[in-house]
Formats: sequence, structure tokens, C-alpha cells
Amino acid sequence: MSTHKAALCKVQMLKLFLTSARCVRITRFHGVCGLSTSTPASSPKVCIVGGGPAGFYTAQHLVKNVINTFTQTAQHARCSFHGNVRVGKDVTVEELQEAYHAVVLSYGAEGNRTMGVPGEDLAGVYSAKDFVGWYNGLPRNRELRPDLSCETAVILGQGNVALDVARMLLSPVDILKKTDITQHALDALAESSVRRVLIVGRRGPLQVACTIKELREMVNLPGTRPEMEASEFEGIAETLKSLARPRKRLTELLLKAAIETPGEEELEKRNRAERAWGFRFLRRPLEVLPSTDLIRAAGIRLAVNRLEGDGEGVRAVATGEVEDVECGLVISSIGYKSLPIDPAVPFDTRKAIIPNTMGRVQQTAGLYCSGWVKRGPTGVIATTMNDSFDTARTLLQDIGKGTLDVSTVKPGSQGVSALLEKRGVKPVSFSDWEKIDSEETRRGETRGKPREKMLDVGEMLQQSCDFLPSSTVILTNHGRERGLLESCGPGASCRNLQS
Repeated sequence: MSTHKAALCKVQMLKLFLTSARCVRITRFHGVCGLSTSTPASSPKVCIVGGGPAGFYTAQHLVKNVINTFTQTAQHARCSFHGNVRVGKDVTVEELQEAYHAVVLSYGAEGNRTMGVPGEDLAGVYSAKDFVGWYNGLPRNRELRPDLSCETAVILGQGNVALDVARMLLSPVDILKKTDITQHALDALAESSVRRVLIVGRRGPLQVACTIKELREMVNLPGTRPEMEASEFEGIAETLKSLARPRKRLTELLLKAAIETPGEEELEKRNRAERAWGFRFLRRPLEVLPSTDLIRAAGIRLAVNRLEGDGEGVRAVATGEVEDVECGLVISSIGYKSLPIDPAVPFDTRKAIIPNTMGRVQQTAGLYCSGWVKRGPTGVIATTMNDSFDTARTLLQDIGKGTLDVSTVKPGSQGVSALLEKRGVKPVSFSDWEKIDSEETRRGETRGKPREKMLDVGEMLQQSCDFLPSSTVILTNHGRERGLLESCGPGASCRNLQS
């Protein structure tokens, strides 16, 4: 029998334990998932830390041919879901390793990459992560209250998240009302004075990081028109034949929006538009310029770049020129980064990932990783799916080859549950999570929306577990609300909160 088939035979008795890795919120999928079994006591038991896409895709592959959705994964007989658990705080990774034959870290990237320029602490400057968290209803971002009284907003970064933020700032309210955006964010955006959004990147049109789907949504956004500098696209059309198909299609759409003469229908749409957006290429932030009272952002100073090199080796080099742009809102979308979860887990602080080989954490037997914490915050949801499947295959190969010892008896979820109970931690089960989900959906229906999200952790716990008074809010040691990992519900407003 091949090692792969042998591993699959063992996986038929595998049981999964899924837990929340860090403190985000209690709605949407999040938690610790573990595979173990109720049959032979020595069958493989696996704990997956993180309940976002990476965690659930890893779990899905480990019990493949049985389930194919996140909900079915969480409800499967061989999977137990424990939300409201802070790995590294409520329970250590070493304790999880004592309870399970393998632990897979899939907790994503909750940190921000900073610009590192003067003025980024001024009022009116936000990270895209916090801004997205504000309109998506993360409890820790509910008090953000961004000032949208300015006419021009500058977004630094040209990836999918940057385009989602631009779309939220410019979308007609009637469109937003049909998404699961939070009511307080909807009210603020309805009163917004932002009429122009510039999406700034340090390299050129051929290096833009968004995908064609997001660009198409931006191009087709009602009530808006593109405004771009034709000079930034000189020579781009001549390169189309040499581009790979995905990049070619993206560039063709970008050229069409930027420099092609629009048809009669498109021209009429642009003439009626009251809001505008555009890419600005070959620009790097040097300084956020303050208002006269030195309190808030009033503009941004950009270095003008040129490109050197070819293909994948192309890099942006400063020309020495600078450009000032007047704006009252600056949103930095230059990337997320993973954070260390536990002192026992190796972590590369420069790359902000867990060092690994094909998902095997280096120098740590029985420890694996998947998703953004494995490769960095890149790609789309399909990238995360394939990456997670790869880690699951690696784990199965190790079981089949015997390099992962599954012969010893491990307590699995029973051992972890006993530890949590002893420490006064009340996990949220998947059925508890479904109560929150059901209530949010019910509230949304009354407003004609997919859902209306709860913004208070205490209210979520009361709704899910019926054991807390309405005034209770659970806090971590750092004063942050304790909750489950964030993953998106339906609606255009949450597509990019993926790990």
C-alpha cells in the first residue's frame, strides 16, 4: 500500500479540533478545529489553530471526500469547534502539542505594515486593515469614526484591499444598503464628502497588484468616472503581446479605462458622474503633510519614481522629484503581516511568517502551518485554498511515512477542554456561533440586508451562550475584546478579509 493510501486509511479515523488563534471577533467563522476520533484511542488527532479560510480549507482536505463547505466541516462528527479561545494566552501551543499528534497554525495576519514616514500618526490617517474592520463590524474598530469631510482621499497601495476601500468610499448608498456593511458605517458614508479617490503605487501599470475582478468592479461602479494620467501609460500597449494572459487581460482593461476614447453610453455615464477615481503610478509616500494646527492630515508628499530592470526584476528608483497632493484622508494599504503567536513557535520577524518547508514548521516536529502565516499575505482565496491543501497533504504524507508519530495515545479535545475549564475560559461552540449568525441574519432581514452585525462581544456571548448579563464585556490581558477569528459573510464589503 502506498504511503498516501495508508495515510488516507488512518485519516478515516482522524478527528479535528478547530480553535481561534487570536483575538478578533465572535461572528463569522473563527476558532480552533481539531481532528480526533471516538473509535481507537490511538487514532491521529490534529489541532488547527485559526478558523478563517486557511484553517477550514486545511480541515476540509484532511477529511476530503466527506465534506466540501466550511459549515459542513465545522458540523462534521470528527470536527470540534472551539471559538473564544486565545492560543498563546488561554492555552499554549506546547499544551496543544501535548494533547494532539499534530498542530496546524493557520491564524492569518492581523498586524499592519507601517509606512514609516513623518505624519502617519496624524488624525485622518488610517490603516486599510482598521478602516475595513470599521465598515465590516470588528468590535475593536467600532470606535474608529473616520472623518470623511474632505473631498479627496489618497489610498497607498494598489492591491485588492485598496480597490475595495476605494469602492466603499465612492459607492452609492443604495448599493451599500444591500450589503452587510454595519449601520454606523453606512450612516457615516451616506454623509461623506469624499468625491475623489487616488490609488497610489510605487511601480507602474504592469505591476499593479489587484486582480481583474476587482478592477472591473471599480470601472463599472455607478456614479463614478476614471481620471488617470495618460503619460503614465506610454509604451504599455506595445507590451501586451508579451504578457501572460491574466496580466494581459488586466492591462487591457486598465488601458481601456485610462486612455481609450469611451463609447457613447460610457461617455454619458462619465459626464453624469459626480465622483472620480484613478491610479497614480511611480509614487512613494515621503510625508503626510499636517494642517495648520498640526493635528490632522491636509496632504501627502510623494516621491516620483522611475523603473529600472526588466520582468520580475523591475524595481522603483527615486528620481529626486517630489509631488504634493492635497487630501484630508490617507489610507495605507501597503500590506498586512502575521505576528508571533507563542514563544515556543519559531518566527521570522523580517518576513513576518513562520519558517517552514512545505508547511512543516522548521525544527519543530508535529507542528505545521498554512495560509498567510505560512507564505505571507499574498494571493486570493483560491491561493489560500491550494496552499492549505498542500499543508494537509504534507501532514498526510508524514503520517503515511511514519515521520509523524501517531502511535501514542493523546487526549485531544478532552484534554484541552479540561484545561480551558480549569482556567475559566468559556469556549463558543459552532452551534453557539450559529446562534449569533442566525440573530445577525434576522436583524439584517428587517433592514433588507444580508445581516446586521453585532459590534459588542458581550452581546455576542450572551446571544450565543445565554450565560452572561447584557452589560458584560470580556477583555483580554491587553484590554482588547476577546473573540473569534474574522471571516466574511455575504456581501461586497468583506471580500478581502481572508487569511
